[in-house]
Amino acid sequence: MQSVTYGPFAENENNLWPREMIEDFTAMRACGCNSIRIYRLPTRVLLDAAHAAGLAVWAGIAWAYGVNFRDEPRHLTAARVQLAEALRDLGSHPAWAGVYVANEVPSDMVRWMGVEVVRSALESLISLGKNLAPHLLFAYATYPSTEYLQPANADFCAFNVYLENEKNFDAYLARLHHIAGDRPLVIAEFGMDSHRNGVACQGQTLDWALRSMREHHCAGITIFSWTDRWWNHGKEVLDWEFGVTDRERNVKPALSVLRHHFLLEKVLPPSPLVSVIVCTRNGSTRIVACIESLLRLRGKVELIIVNDGSTDDTALLVHTMFPQVRLLNLTPSGLSAARNAGAAVAAGEILAYTDDDCVVDENWVIHLSEKFHQGSYDAVGGPNIPPATNALQKIIVIHAGGSAAHVMLDDHCAEHIPGCNLAVTAQAFQKIGGFDPQFRTAGDDVDFCWRLLDAGLRIGFAPTAFVWHCRRQNIIAYIRQQRGYGKAESLLITKHPHRFQRGQGASWQGCFYTGGPMRAVSDSIVYYGVMATASYQMGQSSMIQDRLHAHTPSWLHHLTRAVSYAAAYVRKFERMRGSKTLQKLLACPVRMKQKKFTTEQEPLIEFSHSSSFIRDRQHYLQTLLHQGWSAASSTDRFDLTKKNITLTIATEQSSNHLTRHWFRITGLADTSELRRWIELADIE
Repeated sequence: MQSVTYGPFAENENNLWPREMIEDFTAMRACGCNSIRIYRLPTRVLLDAAHAAGLAVWAGIAWAYGVNFRDEPRHLTAARVQLAEALRDLGSHPAWAGVYVANEVPSDMVRWMGVEVVRSALESLISLGKNLAPHLLFAYATYPSTEYLQPANADFCAFNVYLENEKNFDAYLARLHHIAGDRPLVIAEFGMDSHRNGVACQGQTLDWALRSMREHHCAGITIFSWTDRWWNHGKEVLDWEFGVTDRERNVKPALSVLRHHFLLEKVLPPSPLVSVIVCTRNGSTRIVACIESLLRLRGKVELIIVNDGSTDDTALLVHTMFPQVRLLNLTPSGLSAARNAGAAVAAGEILAYTDDDCVVDENWVIHLSEKFHQGSYDAVGGPNIPPATNALQKIIVIHAGGSAAHVMLDDHCAEHIPGCNLAVTAQAFQKIGGFDPQFRTAGDDVDFCWRLLDAGLRIGFAPTAFVWHCRRQNIIAYIRQQRGYGKAESLLITKHPHRFQRGQGASWQGCFYTGGPMRAVSDSIVYYGVMATASYQMGQSSMIQDRLHAHTPSWLHHLTRAVSYAAAYVRKFERMRGSKTLQKLLACPVRMKQKKFTTEQEPLIEFSHSSSFIRDRQHYLQTLLHQGWSAASSTDRFDLTKKNITLTIATEQSSNHLTRHWFRITGLADTSELRRWIELADIE
């Protein structure tokens, strides 16, 4: 997606000047744009004009997502009606590509209504849209102040990012890939105001930003905006000039920069020879799809299939169907020994491993090679993604815990990468002596990564080097897999005792990423900043990474959770079997902890205050601080505290002339004094 934003303009203006619109769209297409982003649902006039110019349209819904729609659900209902009517009338138009169901719900309103309430509302709009127009794509455009707000059923992750520092912007894109998980990462807005910074600075900023977005392989890029002419809350905006053309459509230097990057021919970077090694045992039902994907790889590769003593027709099938692939036949030796055998005959500078139940992206080795070059890494891995499925047991297995995951020390360096998507330089492989043959079915990649780190080597992560990894076919097979993981961990404990906690699993220094998009839930710890004023509000604890969302049947949530718990206990039992720790646990009587229940609860009062004065939330916060209140911590869900009283303030964003503020207070039975103070603060 190479896109620019267009509008919004005055109400119904697009219907009144189709000639100017067609001229704009033709100029966009000539600059390499293939789509536009608008902030309202499209008219037929606009869709026809875009289609004639060869542009796709990404639309928005103009609804009151900046107000308290939790307590006033009519706003969400209005959005649902708008979307349904538009999709029924125009959803099949060939120019319509997708819908952003909202754009930047204000962070203080998200905190006020609750993350799950807001996310559920967004998911309901996405579900409605997919039911009416399943061929369109749906997403929510968030921003750094609510990066933790990710609808589970969105088709891609979209972020509006206005970072005017090249180094910080580049670092933030790396973080966003981890938040997006296995979803395409789309920058839904980026731009610079030439009114304050000048047209030369605007062009220079777009140059490095577009280059950075391409280097990070963003799936979509949207520049804000095509023209300086746009409207907000019913008025033309005259003090911002983000357009690559001015209000009269005169060209700025930024347009030349955009044209250069959007028309830039994509050339494959030079890459070393990569030896792709796949080990298989009785994989005749899986190996064909794997090899077919490997044959579509771009870049310099050699393919090596290691048959680890299969008793089915795997060897004959590979030899007959794929004579161009090098086949090694071994007596049964185990996974690690098979991987070492493949490395022994490999000619590549890089050894890339995947499994026979995986399908790789055609750019897999290219993105791995790029990461080696960019960071001087000794090993590199990427995400492994479960293919989409409608089978109930597969869905449960996909969302249950314990799957192969990467562990990140930061946004670039990894502590562990799974063996189904692991590449290592031949030099580093030889330095640590390859894989340990005692790990016959699992645990080999964990041991391998730990030995790389112990040798002072670096492991990188390539977020767009995708591998689609088929999970177990049913729940029984999944439980057996977790049992095997537990047995492997018992070997790892013996070899790496310092990396385990007593009676627990491995003690990882980094953060686990299972591949799903990260999103906050009700008990997540979110770093809002002092009084929730941080521009970048990040979630760190209890973040969820699966794909089940609020509209998934509750029984499926409960069943998936039960299967996960059962698998975790089986895995732990196998990990501890025969150890002194387990024997002591079995000998000790079970003592149940008694939970204390209390009916006492702080009185909570919520009320709103409307004012014709232009007062923002910060005005009330600062005034209260001067009145002896204290700011709460950066993770609290309230802003201010005074003795036993806590207060939270949120401000709605609406198009009317009244500003409405919401106040939530605990520990105070009578709010009359606070209400009088608010009225006085209005006129100060």
